[in-house]
Parts: sequence; C-alpha cells; structure tokens
Amino acid sequence: MALNPELLRSELEMFVNTGLDDNILEKFQELCIQYQLDEVQIAEEWVAFSFNHNGLNPNLETLERFEYEKLMKLGVKTQTRRRMEDVNSLLEIAEDNEGEELIDSYSTPAKGSQKRQLTTPEQPVSKRKVGQGRSPLHYVSPSIISPSATPSQKYSSRTNAGVVVASYGQLHSMQWQGCQGRTAQVERFTGGHDALLKRYKHMFQGLHDIREVLDQKIEDMGHFLKEAYNIEEFSSLTLPTQETVTVLGQICCDGNGKLNSKSLLLEGNVEISAGFTVPLNISDVKEYSLFPGQVVVMDGINTSGQTFVASKIYEGKPLPFYKPSSEELENVNCEAAMVLVVCGPYTTSEGICFDPLLDLIAVIKRDRPDVCLLLGPFVDITHEQVETCQLKETFISLLKSCILRIIEETQSLTTQLVFVPSLNDAFHNVVYPLPPYTDLRIPAQDTQRVHFVSEPSTIMINGVVFGLTSTDVFFHMSSEEIASVQMGSPDRFTRLLKHILSQHSYCPLYPPPEDVPVNYEHLLQFATFSVTPDILILPSNLRHFMKEVLGCFCINPGRLTKGHVGGNFARLIVQRPPAPATGENLPLPCISVQIVRI
Repeated sequence: MALNPELLRSELEMFVNTGLDDNILEKFQELCIQYQLDEVQIAEEWVAFSFNHNGLNPNLETLERFEYEKLMKLGVKTQTRRRMEDVNSLLEIAEDNEGEELIDSYSTPAKGSQKRQLTTPEQPVSKRKVGQGRSPLHYVSPSIISPSATPSQKYSSRTNAGVVVASYGQLHSMQWQGCQGRTAQVERFTGGHDALLKRYKHMFQGLHDIREVLDQKIEDMGHFLKEAYNIEEFSSLTLPTQETVTVLGQICCDGNGKLNSKSLLLEGNVEISAGFTVPLNISDVKEYSLFPGQVVVMDGINTSGQTFVASKIYEGKPLPFYKPSSEELENVNCEAAMVLVVCGPYTTSEGICFDPLLDLIAVIKRDRPDVCLLLGPFVDITHEQVETCQLKETFISLLKSCILRIIEETQSLTTQLVFVPSLNDAFHNVVYPLPPYTDLRIPAQDTQRVHFVSEPSTIMINGVVFGLTSTDVFFHMSSEEIASVQMGSPDRFTRLLKHILSQHSYCPLYPPPEDVPVNYEHLLQFATFSVTPDILILPSNLRHFMKEVLGCFCINPGRLTKGHVGGNFARLIVQRPPAPATGENLPLPCISVQIVRI
C-alpha cells in the first residue's frame, strides 16, 4: 500500500510531544505496511496505546511494545475476519467466543485490558466487553499503609524547567507579573443558567427522563439553526419524498463500535419525526465531519422512507459572545489580569510525592498572578498507589493538605484561587456534571479569594468569560470523529474545537465515554454554554495547543505531570476588549499566552 510520509508525520506530530526523527517515521511506515493500516489509522492506534500507558513517547523500544501489545492483536482480528466465509466458520467462532466469555467471567481483567465492543458493519465480529467499572477504592477509605514518598528521579533531574514550549503574542519575560496592588474580579457567569453549587442525588435516572433531555437538546439546536439559516420548516425523517427536504436529527451509530460511514443513523426528535431513526447515506457529501451525538441539519431525499440520502450538511453555529451593557461595564473591572492555568495530576506516577505542586507554589509566589485556575485531579484515582491502597492517609485528607498548602503559601498575595474538580478525583463524586469540592474549611481571611466551582463551569475574570472543564472531552471526541476533508480544510484539532463550540456543550458526545457517567437532567442545566466563552480551557492528554476558533481562544495547557516527568502549565495576560462598532468582530481578549514547562 502506498503511504504518504509527510501525511504520516503530520498525523503523528499532532498527538505527540516530541519531534519524530527519520528512524521512528520509517518504523511507523513499516508497521503500516505490515498491518495494513493507513496514516490516520496508525496515528489513532498509537494515541490510544499511548493514552493507556501514561503518555508514552515513540521510540524504538516503545514501538516494539506497541506492536506486541496492540498491532499483533489487530493482525489476529484481520485473520479471524478472513475465516468468516461460510456458516461453519461463523459457528466455530461463536463457540470460541462463548467459551472465552465464560472463562473471563471467572477471572479478573488485567490492568489496561479494557476494550470497547465493536459491532459495526466494518467490524461484524461481536467482541465481548470486559466490564471494568470505576475502582471501588473511590468509595472506601484506604488501608493504613505507608506510601513511598521517594521523589521521582526523572522529575528531579529534568533540565527543561521554565522553558517556554509555545507562545502567542509578544511580551517580555519580566512583564509576566501580576498582583500589582490590585485585586482581580472573579465571579460565576450564569447568563441565565443556574450554577451547580452543591452535591445532588444521582443514579435515579429513568429512561423516559433521559429521552426527554436528548429530545430537548435536538429541539433547542434545531430552533437555533432554523433561525441562523432562515429555514422555513423541517420535514420528518421517515416521510417518503422525491423532492429535496431539510431534516433535523442527531447522529447515531447502528452498533456499539466506532462510528463509520456505513454505520450512520439519523435520529429525529419526537415532535417532527416521532423519535424515529433511519439509516443515513452521505456518499453524495464531499466534505463532512461527524461524531455520535452531534445535532445536525441536512438537505436530502428519502424516496422509500427507509434511508435518508444527504446532499448537504449545514455547519453548526456558535452562540454569540457576552456583550455587557453600559450599566454592567460600570461594575466590571476591565483592567488587564495575569491568569495562571494548571491541570492535574499534581504528582508523578512514581509515588505520592507532591514535588510538582511545591514547584508550582514557588512559581505562584514568584510571578504573583492575579488569578490561578487549578483543575483536578488532586488525588488521581488512576495513580498506582491509590489503586493499590498504599496510603497512610485518606483521600480527603490528602486533598485538604494539598489545597490548604496552596492557600497558606499564597496568603501574602492577593491571588484569586479557583479550584475545579475532576472525574478522576479519588475522593469526589463520580457523576458528570461534578459539584464543587465541599467539606473544606478554609481560613476565614481567605474566603473572599478562594473559589470552588463545578466541573464544567463558566466564570468571568475582569469581564472576560472563561469556559473551564477538566474532562478530556477533546481526546474522547478525537477517537470518535469520522471525517472526509479536502485540501485546505481545517485540521482535526480545529474541527473538534468547532464541534464543541457549535454544539453549545462541554460534553456533546452521545453515548458518552464509559469513564464519564452522565446525569442527563443536570447535563442540560449545568454543562451547556449560555454564551460562547472568550477563552476555553480544554486540558487533554493530547499535545498542547493554542488556537483561535470561531472567535474563541482555545487552550490545552497539557498536564502538570505526565507519567514520571514534569509537564506544562499556561499563563495568560487577558483584558476585556472594548465594545466593537456595529458589524465589527469582537477582538480577542488574550494579549499574550505562554505554555511553560514546570
């Protein structure tokens, strides 16, 4: 098979933190040919493998492990599919799977062995699903076992601390100073939406309630796009017609595997299409980008009432930006502010040793930012010592010691601290959206500068609207999106960011990933946009980035730690831009941004 080395390099470098030398690229080409994968497929397989192994970087050693643990299994799957030529082969495979499933039901799955079912037309073999739920350690106190507090040798021996790995705008290093005798103004931005302030009861969702929420999402997006494109009316998905009609629906997959062009379904809303679902044919659409749960408007025909053949897909539209009135501007502090953005985990994978957190505190004391956005996890449920209960403290006590240490060390500053929880927090609720950290008693003199917000949340800093989430929705969407693009089209990162903004949701995927248990009633209420944020913080295990998309400045600062080594944090200088004249675009609120090594 013919491979494009430059396309392969661009696909891989989009997801890795280090450059690729020629030897590594040649090895990837060899693997592509050997296992019959194209450039995009090998990149996706490597991203999935790297994510499950704490962000491995490609080298000859890790590529051998990648081939042995990942690609060789793909080869077995291909051979199995080739055996499916007659009824006897199908029966033989079914009997083998039944026997393996019975054996697996009596065994404990190995770490990292969790797989997703693949039952789409391109993957017709029914795979068994290993039911690995969340670790029960989340609900119980750990045993009183002393952890290893030995500092990470790789972290302590790093030589790139303080190195700027990406930047936007021009600002001298001596100008990265905040707290110049001023206090930043931090507040929750509701925009007509309620804010999630406390814990709530979950696991009480009825199927009808979930159906109502999903139908309401389709109707809300349909009403928005109907006005945006001046559409007269939507037609039913199942109504046979020989003329081109415009329909509204949600993208679905006809199986439990990864979405592909042959497994597309379009699910209509109850009012117009009675909630029916029809197969979707997009062979006539030259360029598209779709993912499960995406609400779309399409032109096409359905001659038999059984399959909708699309001819045009309307692009989603973002919500307008926040424009304060003259009265609101009088109460808003529109001065420039320095904002520090940090995403957990705050320990390396070698042990529960908070050296990276202490280094972060030193950075805060040195740079004195006006606002510090601290996103979880603080006690990571995926950490080996947490999973194996090698702790002498409870999870909540570790959280308190971390947060109180940050608060106490910064008491001499006027820095505002904003704490955002994470689904990977070992001590917190396991439901999305997440309520703020609770049961944390902070010193009385710090109550005005310490803010505990929900996950996700929208806040306003000196009149600039920030969208915050600690869930890696970017990685989840990158593994689910299917696209057909032409030369000059936006790259994958830009496409995914457009989806998040144009779907008006922090979590637009449906069904959501297995590690994101969603409460749908609260999803519609607390995890959607009321306006398009000026700045959107999307931490991810994928490569860090800074992009302006649809007028919104989107940032992935990376993680503070990544495996055994140190990671990144971001620092921003932001200021509320003046109101533009009629017809002008709103200027970016970011004056300068840097992503820096801890």
